[in-house]
Amino acid sequence: MQNAPESSLVGQEYEVEVGPVAHGGHCIARTEEGRVLFVRHTLPGEKIVARITEGEEDSRFLRADAVRIIEASKDRVEAPCPYSGPGKCGGCDWQHAKPGAQRRFKGEVIAEQLQRLAGLTPEEAGWDGTVMPAPGDKLPAGEVPAWRTRVQYAVDADGRVGLRKHRSHDVQPIDHCMIAAPGVTELGIEKQDWPQMETVEAIAATGSNDRQVVLTPRPGGRLPLVELDKPVSVLRVEERDGGVHRVHGRAFVRERADERTYRVGMGGFWQVHPQAADVLVKAVMQGLLPRKGDMALDLYCGVGLFAGAIADRVGEKGAVLGIESGKRAVEDARHNLQHFERVRIEQGKVEQVLPRTKISEVDLIVLDPPRAGAGKQTVKQLASLGARRIAYVACDPAALARDLAYFREGGYKPRTLRAFDLFPMTHHVECVAILEPTAKGA
Repeated sequence: MQNAPESSLVGQEYEVEVGPVAHGGHCIARTEEGRVLFVRHTLPGEKIVARITEGEEDSRFLRADAVRIIEASKDRVEAPCPYSGPGKCGGCDWQHAKPGAQRRFKGEVIAEQLQRLAGLTPEEAGWDGTVMPAPGDKLPAGEVPAWRTRVQYAVDADGRVGLRKHRSHDVQPIDHCMIAAPGVTELGIEKQDWPQMETVEAIAATGSNDRQVVLTPRPGGRLPLVELDKPVSVLRVEERDGGVHRVHGRAFVRERADERTYRVGMGGFWQVHPQAADVLVKAVMQGLLPRKGDMALDLYCGVGLFAGAIADRVGEKGAVLGIESGKRAVEDARHNLQHFERVRIEQGKVEQVLPRTKISEVDLIVLDPPRAGAGKQTVKQLASLGARRIAYVACDPAALARDLAYFREGGYKPRTLRAFDLFPMTHHVECVAILEPTAKGA
């Protein structure tokens, strides 16, 4: 391990009063000298001792952990997970906060990002300021919803599985992840060693009993004989090209949403919370209100979740074009939606494929971009198509706020915004914004 530079402040401790929550699962505090600290494992209003984990004398801000609580917040609970805390697992951010407080913090972050990056108040965004729990997740303080249907375990040098420490490649060995869904836990991944593996990803479909393990070997590593507690298919990530290949069992899992079954192949993307797909489809459809005969776009469409829901509602005279960059996801989307004659799925990046389609006018758009957002150029293209309504599904409030500002430049404003706590115990939050054209003269 390299020695820290002489200017490093790592290990220094400061007694501070904690200020507001910030985007990223930490709170802001300041030392007496005015240094800005981003502190984990604390809550707004607390008095704590913070130990620096990253930063030097000339750093713009420092990262820190709360290592001693002098005055606790009324929102604090004892972290139920034994692996939560300074220097431990980095997977959860808010194990030490009451569930209602977690949702309130997420709401405060959304409001702050909207104001700072888009100049919008909650009222102007059409948002009531609340973050809704997923169905079944409203539990008493001290209880943890077991929601994560996909868990990627890291493997240490001894072959033990665990989870990464915060902002680190170091592994925290665990024998149970409290937020893992029962279908993941019952596989028994943590009960055995995984020599020569880099990661072991467990997937437990919620639309079926399909279970899948995706193994990533270390360079030159050989696959172990996989004997788990439940029937499971096994996939391997190839060292040569990063492609995913089937070892045995099905190459896909079957998921279900909006009364439709979707094939998700080779460890491909699907919402992690078991209720998320239905919650988001419902929010998008309630916002878009598709009509028979509508022409719609589903951008970053994955395996076709929203395209299928829209196609169901626009009828035989309607049409849906989906665009997705992932080759395997496109194959799955085409398979999943093959019964709809007027659904087309194109492969490629949205900003490249959309202009090639020569589409100049659509009725509805839904976009579910990656964490970085859609970006200025793509938003400009979308705003030029004259859609009656646009549904923007966002997993990052900062990216959402930036893109809402771009949409405003293109003549669109939020009609409604809804926020859902589909990642309990973490700082992540999902939003659905419904946009409509700005009235002339408004």
